[in-house]
Amino acid sequence: MMEKTDKRTRARLFRTRLAQVMAARGVTQSALAREIGVDRSTLSQLLSEDGARLPNAQVAAESAAALGVSADWLLGLSDRPETAADLLATSLAMTAAERALIDEQIFAWHREAEGSKVRHVPATLPDMLKTPDMLTWEYDPHLARTGAEAVAVARTRLDWLRGAHSDYEMALPMHELAAMARREGYYASLPRDVARAQLARFADLHAQLYPRLRIYLFDARQVFSAPLTIFGPKLAVLYVGSSYLAFRDAARVQAFSRHFDGLVRAAAVSARDFPDHLGSLQAD
Repeated sequence: MMEKTDKRTRARLFRTRLAQVMAARGVTQSALAREIGVDRSTLSQLLSEDGARLPNAQVAAESAAALGVSADWLLGLSDRPETAADLLATSLAMTAAERALIDEQIFAWHREAEGSKVRHVPATLPDMLKTPDMLTWEYDPHLARTGAEAVAVARTRLDWLRGAHSDYEMALPMHELAAMARREGYYASLPRDVARAQLARFADLHAQLYPRLRIYLFDARQVFSAPLTIFGPKLAVLYVGSSYLAFRDAARVQAFSRHFDGLVRAAAVSARDFPDHLGSLQAD
C-alpha cells in the first residue's frame, strides 16, 4: 500500500516543483495564469510559502500541460517529470530495418553496448559468422547492394567482436543450422561446398573466440523466440522484418533477458557441445 503523504508536505512539493519548472521554462506567474485560465492571485496563492493549499484537478492538469510535465510529478505522485507520452517515446522506438547487413543503427547499438554482454537470436544464421561465399549467395540475388559489400560489413562486425571487451551469446534453433547443412528449405539452392565451408567456419570461430562467444542451439518444438538482440542492461531490440522495435525501459529489457535465459536453460546443444554438434552435421 502506498504511504499516505501529509497535505502540507504535498502542497510544499507542488509549490517547489511548479516554481522549479516555471523557472526552467522562463514562464512568469502572469503568463502561466493566462495560459491556464485562472487569476494571477490564484496562482500566487498556490505558490505562496504558507498554508497547505493544493490546486484542483483542472488547475493541476492545465499547469502540467502548459509546462510540458506530468500532473503526477507536480503533485508528488511520480519522480519522473515526463508525460506518459514522453516516457513511452523514450522507452520504445521504432526504426526502419533493411534486409541488409549495411545498417548503421545496429552497429551503433553494438558500439553503445561495448563492455556489456550482448545476447542475440538471429533471424536466420548470424551474419557476422558467415563465410564470404555464404553472404554472396544470400545477398546478391535479392538486394541492390552486392554480396561484396555484405562481406566487408560482416568482416567489420567480426573485427569489432574480436576487439570489444564484451561477451557475446547467440541462441538459434537447431533446425536452422540443420537446414543449412542439408541444403533444405530456404537453403535449397545453396551449393554443397558453400554449406560445408560454412560449418567449418562456425567450428573455426568457436575455437578462436570461445568462451567470449557462446552459441546455443534450442529445439523450436520446445521453445520459440522471435529475432532479438539484448545490448547490455539498457536496450533490447526486436526485429520484425521491416522495422526494429527498441525498448529502453528497465522492466522490459529485464523481461527479454529472462526470455534469453530461458532459451539457454532449454538449449538442446550447449555452447560447450556446439563443436561436437557441428561435427555430426558435417558427417551427415
